[in-house]
Amino acid sequence: MALEIVRTPEERFAALHGRPYAPHYLDDLPPGFQGLRAHYVDEGPRDAEHTFLCLHGEPSWAYIYRRMIPVFLGSGARVVAPDFFGSAAPTSRCGTRITRSASTATSF
Repeated sequence: MALEIVRTPEERFAALHGRPYAPHYLDDLPPGFQGLRAHYVDEGPRDAEHTFLCLHGEPSWAYIYRRMIPVFLGSGARVVAPDFFGSAAPTSRCGTRITRSASTATSF
């Protein structure tokens, strides 16, 4: 059974409190993810001595790091926080969500 893919319109994120970051998307994803794109936050200098990779759990998204990202940036670090697919998927598909999240994470 194929899953229905729904993309949230960009304007829904335009005035989101605590998330002033430019959107970045990863669309060169592994097989099985054709036509999808993964959003992620990528802030700070690319050549920073330290990079914080902020991985969220389920059901959540990278927005949970909105208070931590400014602190990390203030230290001169780079921050990468991907949003994983399927946080709204039914619990019965938990194994599928974990597999998708792991596959997406390896793309970073």
